[in-house]
Amino acid sequence: MSVPGGFIRKTAAIALFILCFLVQKSLCQESSVLESSFTFRKGSVKTIDALAIITKETGFNFTYDSRLIDPEKKVSLDYNNTPLRSILTGILQNDSLVFSVIDKYIIFSRQIRNHSVAPESSSARQDAVSGKIIDEDTGDPLPFATISFKSVPKGTVTNINGEFGLNIPDELLKDTLSVSYLGYVGREIPASQAIGNNITFTMRREYVSIPEIIIRNKIPQEIILKSQHAIPANYGNKPVMMTAFYREGVMRKSQLQTYSEAILHIYKSSYSNTLLNDQIKVYKSRKIENIDRADTLAVKLKAGLSTCLELDGAKNLFDFMSPEYIGDYNYRLSDIVTYDDEAAYVIEFQPKEGSEIPLFRGTIYINTSDFGIYNADFQVSPSHISKIKDSFITSSAGGFVTWPVSVKYSVSYRKVNNRYYLSHVRGDLIFNSKQKKKLFNSQFKVFFEMAVTDTDPANVKRFDRDELAPVHSVFSETIKEYDKDFWGDQDFLRPEDNLLQSLKNMRVKLQEFSE
Repeated sequence: MSVPGGFIRKTAAIALFILCFLVQKSLCQESSVLESSFTFRKGSVKTIDALAIITKETGFNFTYDSRLIDPEKKVSLDYNNTPLRSILTGILQNDSLVFSVIDKYIIFSRQIRNHSVAPESSSARQDAVSGKIIDEDTGDPLPFATISFKSVPKGTVTNINGEFGLNIPDELLKDTLSVSYLGYVGREIPASQAIGNNITFTMRREYVSIPEIIIRNKIPQEIILKSQHAIPANYGNKPVMMTAFYREGVMRKSQLQTYSEAILHIYKSSYSNTLLNDQIKVYKSRKIENIDRADTLAVKLKAGLSTCLELDGAKNLFDFMSPEYIGDYNYRLSDIVTYDDEAAYVIEFQPKEGSEIPLFRGTIYINTSDFGIYNADFQVSPSHISKIKDSFITSSAGGFVTWPVSVKYSVSYRKVNNRYYLSHVRGDLIFNSKQKKKLFNSQFKVFFEMAVTDTDPANVKRFDRDELAPVHSVFSETIKEYDKDFWGDQDFLRPEDNLLQSLKNMRVKLQEFSE
């Protein structure tokens, strides 16, 4: 099972068009709030409630490692005209905490350890930050949010539950972490202050007031064509080396049948003027299989690695952006949303009624200034899904009929120093299979995901032929075992709740998720 073979086309050209909706962000707002005096007469309250009361009074939210406080511990919130710093110190009862203010957030963390006298070997040592990114108002998790370093293309994305983990090498401790999500105000925090587990980053939705006349007078097809022409300028004409995390799995109902994951090295070729293709080398990998010999039916994912490369729609142009098919789609410019300090057009698309060739419907986000593609979320249109069975089912078990029910993809890019890099690719596919002359179906959920965690534009070298991964094969069949000590200091995506529970049900020893 893969992506339809005719789904992507290639093109390259260049043009310029400028339109800018910038949302300014201050990194030093109201730092004096810690020295401002407040009065509270709340008596004995839980620590978590005390922080909520302070937030309501001051308008500042808190970011911290949840291990630094006991949220249920009773504390006294009786203070008269007292500096907020002293109030927080009294509530938290921890003299080792350091307070700082960025935007409308008060961050408290442990005192930063001194690296000036670290031994030479310290360059190999690293700290880490992990936790969750949620909507400030609803508390809902933000899936596929980006958390990355400001100055270098290194970072990760959250899983479906909004959870993330990222290593912080010593040489990047003085860098800044940027938290980004489409339609939300971006957040920044010094890397040294973010170190810790179970940190919750709250993000505030940004509503951009766009006059109806602006949206009505913009032609979405023109925006898409400008995005195509700007690809060489936005994505670069030089190759880079990438490190990525990859995982794939098959679930039958709620039971995991196969699960594989890997650290990949990727030679990412130029986005223009090259005949060289992308390459993948598997650095390390592991798998679990939970297929009983008594099972009458099992599904395996084929060509998941190659599909991740093909889904780079800036390199292999999406059909719904291709000049060849753009006339067969209906497009609607539905909104303009913020993304960090910039803004993005929100363009919805779907096949025209009666059209045979276009397959997809979804949403694409394009930078209003340089026309770079931030993100594309799309799925095979229900009206076309029955027509593409042969694109996904390479062979069917004897006595069974199998067909796709839902096929969804998500592709996102990260912008660093005015260049866009592939950041995250995910595919979620649902299949039904029925034994002939039987009444009920068996449902399979298949997923694959790749998150680029590091990009190096300097040390670029193509791989030898014997190093290349078998990208068109069933990846799980190339792996021999499951190594419980697999990750070491590598960045990886945390399994979402249902996947983690399924792994636990299989009694897999996942020491990396024990916290």
